Amino acid sequence: MEYGKIDNQVLERLSSIVGEANLHTDAPTLEKYSRDETPLVEGSLPDAVVMPASPEEVSEVLSLANDLKIPVTFRGQGTGLSCGAVPILGGILMVFERMDRILEIDEENLMAVLEPGVVLLVFREAVEKRGLFYPADPGERTSAIGGNVGTNAGGMNGVKYGKTRDYILGLEVVVPSGEILSLGGKTVKRSMGYDLMHLLIGSEGTLAAVTKVIVKLVKLPGIFMTLYVPFDDLHHAVDSVCDILRKRITPTAIEFVERDAILLAEEHLDRKMPHDEANAYLIIRLEADKEDDLYEEAEAVSEICTDRGAVDVLVADTPETQARIWDIRSNFYEAVVKARVADLVDAAVPPAKIADFMHAVKEISKEHGMRIIGYGHAGDGNIHLHPLKDRLTDEEWERKLPQVMEAIYRRAAEFGGTVSGEHGLGSAKKKYAPIALSKEEIEIMRGIKSVFDPNGILNPGKVFD
Repeated sequence: MEYGKIDNQVLERLSSIVGEANLHTDAPTLEKYSRDETPLVEGSLPDAVVMPASPEEVSEVLSLANDLKIPVTFRGQGTGLSCGAVPILGGILMVFERMDRILEIDEENLMAVLEPGVVLLVFREAVEKRGLFYPADPGERTSAIGGNVGTNAGGMNGVKYGKTRDYILGLEVVVPSGEILSLGGKTVKRSMGYDLMHLLIGSEGTLAAVTKVIVKLVKLPGIFMTLYVPFDDLHHAVDSVCDILRKRITPTAIEFVERDAILLAEEHLDRKMPHDEANAYLIIRLEADKEDDLYEEAEAVSEICTDRGAVDVLVADTPETQARIWDIRSNFYEAVVKARVADLVDAAVPPAKIADFMHAVKEISKEHGMRIIGYGHAGDGNIHLHPLKDRLTDEEWERKLPQVMEAIYRRAAEFGGTVSGEHGLGSAKKKYAPIALSKEEIEIMRGIKSVFDPNGILNPGKVFD
């Protein structure tokens, strides 16, 4: 497809819409917004950065871009890990940093109304002051709610609370023609034809711009406890997770991590975990309103882990100790990727298959002579793997990495899994999508895209070609 170009006339029209101070074409700004957090990817410059302040401004920009067939890419905080917010074909990069207001916290109905640029950490702090809780937790709390909607972000709270989709009640969106649509709303239940709102959640900015989000809140849990459980065998750790869930115990989070990831995080952060000598670990967070209930659940989980061969069950029940453990866990990605040359896999398999999948990954690692370390969300089977360059030559790394990545994704699919559990496909992973999606599924997606975006201007080159 041939796209329109941005010339001085277009720039003047954009400036009249968002204001001169909110239109940027200078090299430092274009460079700043040319990448997200995806490893091993070169930046890709937009031709112009616009920062709208209202749905009406978004509408005018999209209408102009649609008329001239200029590509538009949306961006929140740029914390994505699949190049979803990177403007690979230039054009307009629409940044939602100015649309960052919490419009309403409705305590009576346990809901909130947000603009897409609201940072997750800011929002959670605001509702927790009122004794409320927004459970969707993608781990990167400096991300923006609009980006979370775009990727259907998951995270560590997924075991008990699910993903972003489970907390979205309504969206205001702008389609390429400039029309503003209100989808869903404050009603908890609705059954009126096709659910366009849920279709847009996870669509990675390829169908419409999100300009308002209505989310569901819950009561803030009273007390938390963290169990840090070392195992000599990952299979035993995974068996423990399955037993915990079968007993209808629902921790807030169940994370697994290999020893190598623990050691790399300790080295990078210059902080120690309570234990780092076992082969595999579970990190389990429990919550309750009453202390007796919390300790009863902790005892049941501890017994299951011990029966499955846990080396020990270490209890962190003070806020300080728990914060230290979860802070280190939250920094695994940074510790691995930002401290060395590494790529990222975001596969998901059925939880009971984690150990078998990890065994297959070790076989791939041995076959290709490339170290691969792993950790992830054991309760929902979402696994983060890092192939590491270590001492490979540049030629070996460039030759082997694509083979290793494809082999991992194919093995995930063989176990009934998927290519991306929570980060989305973007442009970085779209080439692997046919491993887990049929031709028919992809063609249906193409058809949906053509209905919403007939000129193909929204986030082109993402999810599929």
